[in-house]
Amino acid sequence: MDEPAGLHGELLLRPVRGGNSFEETVQRLLQTVRLGLVAPGERLPAERELATMLSVSRDTVRDAIASLSDAGYLVSRRGRYGGTFVSDVLPTHIPGTPSGGSVAPSRPLTPELIEDTLTLREILEVGGARAAAGRALTPSERELLWQSLSNANDASDEEYRRLDSRFHLMVGELAGSASLTPLIADVRMRVNELLDSIPSLGPNIAHSNTQHEQIAIAILTGRPDAAAQAMSEHLAGTALLLRGFLE
Repeated sequence: MDEPAGLHGELLLRPVRGGNSFEETVQRLLQTVRLGLVAPGERLPAERELATMLSVSRDTVRDAIASLSDAGYLVSRRGRYGGTFVSDVLPTHIPGTPSGGSVAPSRPLTPELIEDTLTLREILEVGGARAAAGRALTPSERELLWQSLSNANDASDEEYRRLDSRFHLMVGELAGSASLTPLIADVRMRVNELLDSIPSLGPNIAHSNTQHEQIAIAILTGRPDAAAQAMSEHLAGTALLLRGFLE
């Protein structure tokens, strides 16, 4: 297939760093579209080519394309001249709810606000996970953490955000600092405001649940470095999507 017009080399479609392959693939494709490297109406490289360029599986590429198609950025066409194309008219609204509605933010979502929120979240939650893993947890605390993990894993689409927030707050609670949990709650409200302004992507939720389990297991087995690493990687995935859609 000929290289799509505007796709100069592989400026953005370069190998992902790993750990958050779905989220980073979505971000790379979004940046490619939003920066006009592949213009509206033009065709993206084939799934196999994208998988090679990004060093991810074809399933990851397929999930990313499906998610961005649902969000209105891409469209798939069949037939001899088919493929995946950038939508002729890109979304101009703020994509919000899973059903395609929109949620107006209570304050302007400036790049500065986004970066401040993400930086504060990483400082608080990575440190909280490390501290939680370094404590000798009681049987009750261990059960509460595992139950909050299970609840988030089993949540419906409507309940996921609330139960996801509860899991993160539980990790902060287990850090053993009475001052930390309110701070995490505050930053989580800011994060949820940002998340309400982007589409809910099924593969991202599934990936988040896997990462939640990695965080919980590291805490329950008393491995502070592993818990901090797992939390950092988890937050990085969310940050990739937020920056991709909002900046």
